[in-house]
Parts: sequence; structure tokens; C-alpha cells
Amino acid sequence: MVVTLQIRKAEKTDIERLADIAFRAWEHSILPLLGATPEMVRREKQRLHNIAAETSERIIVAELDGRAIGWCSRARNRAYVPFLFVAPEYQGHGVGTALLRRIESMLELGGATRVHLETPADNVRAVRFYEKQGYHILAMRTDGRTNEDALTSIHLEKTLHPFKGHVTDD
Repeated sequence: MVVTLQIRKAEKTDIERLADIAFRAWEHSILPLLGATPEMVRREKQRLHNIAAETSERIIVAELDGRAIGWCSRARNRAYVPFLFVAPEYQGHGVGTALLRRIESMLELGGATRVHLETPADNVRAVRFYEKQGYHILAMRTDGRTNEDALTSIHLEKTLHPFKGHVTDD
């Protein structure tokens, strides 16, 4: 039996699962870069839950066998991808690529000519992933903290090819 990846709009009933995917992906990829305290981990888990709950109308979900395994969101009123999370056990299998391509297509249909995103500079795997998807590094900046916990982010951009013309039902 061949199982195919489905991509769909998020539903309110997905929030707990999406928050879990985001936290496990963060724990797998970002936490090792930090000198995190248990309190920081607790706050990040809550922050990711809040993000999933507050932005669900702008989230798409990758589903395999009826189970959410990744998600991606777009910002309101701008061509920016603030979040892309794939459950660690599914990373490296094309899920992130499928989600990113779908969000890019949605932005293109809306007329966007470029899309932006950012990722921690030390998350080399993510930086390489985005470069492989056609993104180019624009800039680096710190997150504003002045202590040794400050993270440097890489800002990336990709040129899109928006749809030009008229869509009819014919």
C-alpha cells in the first residue's frame, strides 16, 4: 500500500498536535544550540503552543496516514514564513520541502514576488535546507539580547514567480 503525503489547512482540533510537533522539532534542532534552563524550555513549549493556537488560520499541515507530521505558517499581509516544523522522525524525507512549496504557491497566487524567512545561524542543517530550496542569505542579526544567550539569525529570501493572468471556471 502506497501512502502519500497530504497537505491541508489546519483546524482548531490540530492545535495540541501542532504544538507538540513544534516543540519536538525545537528540542531536536534548536535546544542543543542553547544553554537552556528548565524554565526556558517550559516557556518555549508554552510559546509554541500559543503560536499554534493564535495563528492556526494561516497554518498548513502535512499529514501522513491521517496523522499530522509537520506544519508551516505564513505571516498575515506579508510574504514571510515565520514557522516551519517537521516532527524529528520525518525530517529529511521531503515533508518540509512539500510544505514550503505549498506556502510559496499560495504566496505566488496572492501576487508575491519574493518570500522571506529566518532561522538561527547555528542551525546549519536548516540553513542548508533553505539554500537547497532556492533561498539566498540576505543578512545576519542578533536577537537583541546582549548576553551570551543571544542568538544570531540568518535572514533568507527567495524570488517567486507570481501568477499573472485571469483564472476562469471554464
